[in-house]
Amino acid sequence: MSTSLSSTGIFLHVGCGPKRIDQTPFSKLAWSEIRLDINPDVEPDLIGTMTDMANLEAESVDAVYSSHNIEHLYPDEVPIALAEFYRVLKPEGFLLLTCPDLQSICTLVVDDQLTEPAYTSAAGPISAIDMIFGHRASLQAGNRFMAHRCGFTAKVLTATLQAAGFQGVASMTRPAVYDLWALATKSVADEMFIRELASGLFPSS
Repeated sequence: MSTSLSSTGIFLHVGCGPKRIDQTPFSKLAWSEIRLDINPDVEPDLIGTMTDMANLEAESVDAVYSSHNIEHLYPDEVPIALAEFYRVLKPEGFLLLTCPDLQSICTLVVDDQLTEPAYTSAAGPISAIDMIFGHRASLQAGNRFMAHRCGFTAKVLTATLQAAGFQGVASMTRPAVYDLWALATKSVADEMFIRELASGLFPSS
């Protein structure tokens, strides 16, 4: 496997929203970005959904980056989306994915803190109920795309990626911020190589 962070590449920014490369883990790399979103208002390069990226050729990108998108799908749509990610990746490409970590979020629920602020984001205070079901303020404002319909723990996400055909998976949880990260390679790759990719793209804290 030769795809490395020191070389140039193209990554597909799935569900980009208003964000661009400078707000992604690829910001310090000499990579090109293709932005894809269902919402034309954010001016993506391509309009489409995770479950239907027919406007993107097979094996056309070196990486797929999905930040807080997969939880918006119904459970039966997840394999379809992952199949699409797999399809558009080059044989030596990889998927970088982050989503809420239900395991750490549920510690708040157990402590009866469902609606108490857990942390403050750019969108304001975020509670467990927002992380589980979707950001309430955005939903109230009419953005129904923000609803959450499924969820993952590290164990479940790893198994789901493997079931989708990804050959190597590294994952990381950040209980302090209630999120989960995974890097999955399309082809078989040395464990050390996968860890090097992950260490270069996963948050440092």
